Amino acid sequence: MNSRQEVMERVADANAQFYSAIENGDIDLMQAVWAEEHDAPDVVCVNPGWPLLRGRTEIMRAWSLIMANVTYIQYVLTETHIGVAGDIAMVTCEENVLTAEDDSPGFVAGGQVVTTNLFVDTEQGWRLWSHHASPVLMEEDEEGEGTPDA
Repeated sequence: MNSRQEVMERVADANAQFYSAIENGDIDLMQAVWAEEHDAPDVVCVNPGWPLLRGRTEIMRAWSLIMANVTYIQYVLTETHIGVAGDIAMVTCEENVLTAEDDSPGFVAGGQVVTTNLFVDTEQGWRLWSHHASPVLMEEDEEGEGTPDA
C-alpha cells in the first residue's frame, strides 16, 4: 500500500510531466499524460481563451496545434496544492507563463493563469482527466505594476 506522501509525489510528478510536455513540445508525452477514455470518461480541457475541448482526439489535436505554433513557453508554478481522495486527485496552481509567440528577437510575453488539474489513478499511474485554466486579468497600478483586477 502506498503512503499518502508517495501518492502526493506521484500526483506531483504527473502534473510536472504535463507541463514538461508543453514546454518541450512533446506530443508523445502529452498523450501519455492524459487518461484514456475507458479510465476517465468525458476527458475535458479548457485552455485560456479556447472553447471547451471534450475527448482525447479533440484535446490532442489542440495540443498539437499549440505546440506547433509556440516557439517558446516556460511555466513557473506557484501556490500549488494537491488534494487526493481515493483514486482522484486535484492539483490547483498558478501558472506564471513566459512565452515567445513570434520570431522577433527578444520578444517575450508573460501572464498568469489559475489552473485546476484533475487526475485519476489508472493501471498506468496517475493520468490527467481534466485541465481547466483561466487567465488572471491584471490591472496596472500607479507605479506600473500589475495587480489582479478585482
